[in-house]
Amino acid sequence: MQKHYTAEQKAKIVIEMLAETKTTAQISPEYGVHPNQLYHWKAQVVEGIPGLFGKGEKAEREKQAAQEEERERLYAEIGRLTTQVSWLEKKSGIQHEPR
Repeated sequence: MQKHYTAEQKAKIVIEMLAETKTTAQISPEYGVHPNQLYHWKAQVVEGIPGLFGKGEKAEREKQAAQEEERERLYAEIGRLTTQVSWLEKKSGIQHEPR
């Protein structure tokens, strides 16, 4: 029967591994987890660490991209409305004074 560990349990075990106060051979029977599984969890943590520090940068890039996309959409809308106003002025014969 397989045991299922919560994220909190896995984190606690990996932190213990990273502290290096015990060997993997000592930790494995203590928690009933095969050493290969422990190494796998540790590798996942080590691979994910850079992402923790880059979240703010990624969010900022996404925010800037969204703002740029909105700006382009608004400029396109301004261009469309300007064209419509010009066409309506021409058809109605009313001359609009530029400000």
